[in-house]
Amino acid sequence: MALKITVIGTGYLGATHAAAMAELGFEVLGLDVVPEKIEMLSAGRVPMYEPGLEELLAKHVAGIEGSSGRLRFTTSWEEVGAFGDVHFVCVNTPQKHGEYACDMSYVDAAFASLAGVVRDGALVVGKSTVPVGSAERLAALLPEGVDLAWNPEFLREGFAVQDTLHPDRIVVGVRGSDERAEKTLREVYAVPVGGGSPFVVTDFPTAELVKTAANSFLATKISFINAMAEVCEAAGGDVAKLAEAIGHDDRIGAKFLRAGIGFGGGCLPKDIRAFMARAGELGADQALTFLREIDSINMRRRGQMVEMAREALGGSTFLGRRVAVLGATFKPDSDDVRDSPALNVAGQIHLQGGQVTVYDPKGMENARRVFPTLGYASSALEAVRGADVVLHLTEWREFRELDPAELAGVASARVILDGRNALDGERWRAAGWTYRAMGRPTA
Repeated sequence: MALKITVIGTGYLGATHAAAMAELGFEVLGLDVVPEKIEMLSAGRVPMYEPGLEELLAKHVAGIEGSSGRLRFTTSWEEVGAFGDVHFVCVNTPQKHGEYACDMSYVDAAFASLAGVVRDGALVVGKSTVPVGSAERLAALLPEGVDLAWNPEFLREGFAVQDTLHPDRIVVGVRGSDERAEKTLREVYAVPVGGGSPFVVTDFPTAELVKTAANSFLATKISFINAMAEVCEAAGGDVAKLAEAIGHDDRIGAKFLRAGIGFGGGCLPKDIRAFMARAGELGADQALTFLREIDSINMRRRGQMVEMAREALGGSTFLGRRVAVLGATFKPDSDDVRDSPALNVAGQIHLQGGQVTVYDPKGMENARRVFPTLGYASSALEAVRGADVVLHLTEWREFRELDPAELAGVASARVILDGRNALDGERWRAAGWTYRAMGRPTA
């Protein structure tokens, strides 16, 4: 008999996982405690922007014409318990307010609710990013006869559907030699494993550490090149050429070596902070002291962009000056503005008296909620109209394809600062702009 799958929590991770499991051929039931979210998903719509996700939902949500009908959503724990053979827990683990540590309250609540309804012989699978040691503690909340596995997620916003259906690795943490849990998850992931995705079986602690270790390594690489950008600014070097040169070393690689205003979003910053906090609890805080500097470099980049903008306006004040900001989301192909460096820079300049106008292809609504006092434009052209300086802060393809000559006709001053080192400086200079990129003072 085919496995029936439930997904607990239907946010960014859960909604994507539920749709992907239906695409792999399983009957899926998604649960959330927010009725409005369930209503939206049941209509085949998603509460966030993620390329391809809404189309995948419409392909499988029951009640939509032409769908497979394999995917449904509910607010009932009893329905979930009666339905599921495999329960994926995909709830959020945000940073605690005023602390570095991870807030486990949503995970704990999900396990407590599931424990009261789960059938004997079912498998519970944690996908949330949790502090190492959590799985062992959570396993004790489940009834005897119910197994637990930990299967961390590695989704990239903008590529989440692809990453779920064609993962670059599948990591499964099991207790001891729990062959039943491993066998069940091999069945769940048979299609991607058959397509070449590696299937890595570990113990609980290792599985929990994989996600935070991977994010810490990525953050380190990004902050390293941004530290080199600071040195290039001081020494008159070109960080783009430096990155190109060291990227040819296959021990280093060229990915994530583009200097800019740093990383943000709902995962990388909070995950490295939670990792530091947990290492301290375990008495291994000395092992991760370097992450404090990684975090510091990253946050410093935002202030450096503010200072570059000030210098471009004459070096004194933002009062009465008009600043156009291209980008509000923390990365392109997403509407996520959580801990967005772009929105942070815009906010800092606004608080210092600048008249800031923001445009983003997908993040406007979320940006308005976070920073309602900023100005917002309906297009890049309208954002730039009358601007004394333009800041490129999120590397959307739309911005790379802008016509510098068209924007030159509406700007008050032709000065653009590239906070992502992603624009073609020669094109902008040819159209009469002063082009300046971070870490490239002479380029």
